[in-house]
Amino acid sequence: MKEKNALPLLLLDNSSMISVLNEGEFKCTNITFEEAKHLIEVHEVDEFLKCFSNPDIENVIFGHLGVPKKEFEYKRIRNMRPGQNAIVFKLYITPSETQPIIQADDGVEAKKIQNVYVYCQYLVRTA
Repeated sequence: MKEKNALPLLLLDNSSMISVLNEGEFKCTNITFEEAKHLIEVHEVDEFLKCFSNPDIENVIFGHLGVPKKEFEYKRIRNMRPGQNAIVFKLYITPSETQPIIQADDGVEAKKIQNVYVYCQYLVRTA
């Protein structure tokens, strides 16, 4: 349960991370998928604010982490507050060096055009 006046833990993606870095001093460290999963599991759903709205990102993140899907409250945040923390899910997309064509079950062709990578960071506003 959230303590009275406690700051919510923010869930950010590439775009929303840039939005919250308007003012202040920050510390950002890379974390493992296991660490991100642990942080999500040890907090109650009402202790989070999800600051991105792309359901594809959410499906990739929570599907890969193995965290049961939760209905986090969505809110657009412009500024993090001093002492507030965030888990950032960064997508890194590169063009595919190979472009194999596969046949789907219904006979339609699909072509690989890019590689999608996800990594996690922990962001803290220190001042």
